[in-house]
Amino acid sequence: MAHPLHHAESSARKFGGDPADYQAIHDWFDASKEHLAFFTHRALRHHTQGIFEAERVFGACVTNGAGRNIPVRWIGEQHVKEDCQGLIPSMADWFKQIQPAPWMANGHIDRVAATPDGDPRDAWMADVASGNTILGFRDWMAATST
Repeated sequence: MAHPLHHAESSARKFGGDPADYQAIHDWFDASKEHLAFFTHRALRHHTQGIFEAERVFGACVTNGAGRNIPVRWIGEQHVKEDCQGLIPSMADWFKQIQPAPWMANGHIDRVAATPDGDPRDAWMADVASGNTILGFRDWMAATST
């Protein structure tokens, strides 16, 4: 499907009521198109966990214009199946397709905390300038934090 409106129209045909009864749910599933207008945007919510998350966001069911209570899970399943060739993948199914890149791993924690006396780099540069240390800033921080 190309647009959340088409999903909403499909929901109205399937469950009754008006497309507007379902529009917010289908907009939510496709909100990641705001960031990536390519089918891979679906990795964010088009899976089993996304369907259950929709239920937490919208409630267990919605009452359509015909007065019928429709489980949000059914609406989510319909949306995902229409976009994923009849399948409901798991989040793991999407994650397994991610190609690892170096920036995804081996992060670091910046342990330099702001001090009430100002930027610690000022003290380090003063020590370097006065010949009190030849250590790099990180080593100097480790050596001076006791």
